[in-house]
Amino acid sequence: MVLKLDLDGTVHHVTILARRPHLVLSVDGRRHVVEALDEAGDGSRRLTVDGAPVSFARAGSADGAIIRLDGRSFALRRRDAAEASAAGGGANVVRAPMPGTVIVVHKRVGDSVQRGETIVTIESMKLQMKLDAPRDGEIAEIAAREGEGFDKDAVLARLVATAEG
Repeated sequence: MVLKLDLDGTVHHVTILARRPHLVLSVDGRRHVVEALDEAGDGSRRLTVDGAPVSFARAGSADGAIIRLDGRSFALRRRDAAEASAAGGGANVVRAPMPGTVIVVHKRVGDSVQRGETIVTIESMKLQMKLDAPRDGEIAEIAAREGEGFDKDAVLARLVATAEG
């Protein structure tokens, strides 16, 4: 699956080529190996890209994230997710990015959630990942139970607009 990422107005095409033993990405046709993601202790994170150390900080924004790198801030958003949402309903579902197992269900049907709140934690290939609400809303469906397996792109939760208004 190709992700379209808009970085300060320029769209880049990113494909995950491998996850093991290291993350290998194709960014606009160029291959990059990403290793050693860790916390730097001051809110920033460190990783190695193609053997070179990179320190960065990330913060969520209204429509994506802000990345701070080398003294500059960059606006980042998933173009394909925004297009899917505009096309109808893409932001109403939480899908599995890979096959795996549900570890923890954090929310229940009827719960209100804000964008970025964790709905479920999954595990795939010994990697745990939190799946967050793509927007503010209310949980309409939790489609998987703790301990239950799922396939890639399976819908794990659905949201609806809140009744408040």
